[in-house]
Amino acid sequence: MSDQPDVELEARLAEQEEFEPPESFVEQANVTDEGIYEEFDENWPDAWERAAELLDWEEDWNQVLDDSNEPFYEWFVDGKLNASENCLDRHLDDRGDEVAIEWIGEPVDETRTYTYSELHREVNEFAAALREQGVGEDDVVTMYMPMIPELPIAMLACARIGAPHSVVFAGFSADALAERMESADSETLVTCDGYYRRGEALDHLDKAREGLDNVGHDVTTVVVDRLGDERTVDHRGSELDYDALVDEQDGAEVEPVTRDAEDMLFLMYTSGTTGKPKGVKHTTGGYLSYAAWTSHAVLDIKPEDTYWCSADIGWITGHSYIVYGPLALGTTTVMYEGTPDYPDKDRMWQIVDDYDVNQLYTAPTAIRAFMKWGEKYPEQHDLSSLRLLGTVGEPINPRAWKWYYKYIGNEECPVVDTWWQTETGGMMITTLPGVKKMKPGSAGPPLPGVSADIVDTNGDPVEAGRAGHLVVNKPWPGMLRTLYKNDERFINEYWDEYSVPDRDQWVYFPEDGAKIDDDGYITVLGRVDDVINVSGHRLGTMEIESAIVGVEGVAEAAVVGGDHEMKGEAVYAYVITEDGQEENEEFRQEIIEAVEDAIGPIARPEAVVFTHELPKTRSGKIMRRLLEDIANGDELGNTSTLRNPDVVHEIEQKVQGD
Repeated sequence: MSDQPDVELEARLAEQEEFEPPESFVEQANVTDEGIYEEFDENWPDAWERAAELLDWEEDWNQVLDDSNEPFYEWFVDGKLNASENCLDRHLDDRGDEVAIEWIGEPVDETRTYTYSELHREVNEFAAALREQGVGEDDVVTMYMPMIPELPIAMLACARIGAPHSVVFAGFSADALAERMESADSETLVTCDGYYRRGEALDHLDKAREGLDNVGHDVTTVVVDRLGDERTVDHRGSELDYDALVDEQDGAEVEPVTRDAEDMLFLMYTSGTTGKPKGVKHTTGGYLSYAAWTSHAVLDIKPEDTYWCSADIGWITGHSYIVYGPLALGTTTVMYEGTPDYPDKDRMWQIVDDYDVNQLYTAPTAIRAFMKWGEKYPEQHDLSSLRLLGTVGEPINPRAWKWYYKYIGNEECPVVDTWWQTETGGMMITTLPGVKKMKPGSAGPPLPGVSADIVDTNGDPVEAGRAGHLVVNKPWPGMLRTLYKNDERFINEYWDEYSVPDRDQWVYFPEDGAKIDDDGYITVLGRVDDVINVSGHRLGTMEIESAIVGVEGVAEAAVVGGDHEMKGEAVYAYVITEDGQEENEEFRQEIIEAVEDAIGPIARPEAVVFTHELPKTRSGKIMRRLLEDIANGDELGNTSTLRNPDVVHEIEQKVQGD
């Protein structure tokens, strides 16, 4: 059989720069009226009531936005509600017997299913248990847990009793746990004995205990038994067994605590420029409204859907788009404990097939890995249930976008490339899939009601096609309210640099570089410090990496600047090739020429280093700092936080050998 049709299809996709949403999708989409953008512009901020109206409120708000004390904005002023009630109780009459959470363990055939009634019951029982242990309104409860159902249960139990939660990613170190618990003055920890990675049962409790040894106040610890017979736990004096606590509260019901819209729902710690993590404060009314609305409008979630976000709940993506957004809308949300390639590289597609997943929201890092492994793996499974695809976490290059669109979505699913941050609470820049065409490599326009510009260092808008700094110049409901116990740092880190007093305008600066086209579509270029200064020319690493990954045979690339006697800095590219691609001088020159063609000779890489892996943190972020150390021949910094520390020395030896 001839493969000519596939060749023609590849050529067409490679040339195509714009994609219309499929008619079959638009016909059923939650949002299809392009007039929504104009409506938000004309009726801002009152138009945001449509987000709040997706929730049930005990008392209505009397003002949509109070901006009298900017940048300490307040949304849905004096409104009263409870997040746990909105995610559970209100669905019981219509969807009590429908599935709320489908949980899939890493070991094959280990699954758990929670209907809304079952989830409601266990959340109530654990809420009662927390109260029994003295946890009250406004007490911060820390969770240090992997992707197991007890994590969202604990989050919703805390929300039910008005206790903010602070989830610490399970891959973080013991020191990171201690630092966050100290900062939050948290006296309660929910953790587990361990979890599975690539078939191995990992100890988690000892790491939690090590962290607690460095906390300067007493802590009550609740331990979930995840490993069963794999590990026997002898509880220390302050440790309590989760199952025993829940059993003691069998059938208990806890009345949801009424919370003000501006009451804190959770803290999430994120890295800061000073090295000290920042406690980002998100509130109940604005955050939950925004998570629900973006889930409805961008992810097109309906109650009858089975929806899967492959992120970890330890990050903001998991908070907004595994727990709060989907459950507020009454849908089925999928949780997966393991990695995409265990026990084989088709595990994700097996899950999509088995559970008839309708939306898949994943990261470009994962998509590049899928590309490297090849389309033979998704082709082994029926992915026809998919209706929408999404990406999150970093910009996705056009080639990966098109691969995702073709091989996972069969050219029938819109792809939403979403830009947002821990601090924004939810998506900010992306296409509305039932309204806007898609441009691979460009996230899209700001969402309705979100006002963003690309500006120069003076705060003036730049012309189309030029790179500048992304700023958001109007508040939005999902925004962080402040940094926990540190209003001054909140202003200094996010608002001061681009505030323009003579314009009487505050703007939020997310520290990302971007450019905008004539249609108002924004392409995010990466962090503003991800810039290489070659002979006075500032080159964004994202642009260079996109050019490299656009070369057939390249799976992933990372670009850094290295010291250069003549140029100041030079471009060093670290490249992972696809399976079967020869790593020879001819291919190296092809990569160099692709960069020159896309950007110009000024961006020509000084070196192209082939490697089978890149140094990454446990959350999947490339540690470019270490690659810079290698390029400069400097002593390597700390590699203990990496999920693959050995690869740094392998790359170093390869560079030295070359």
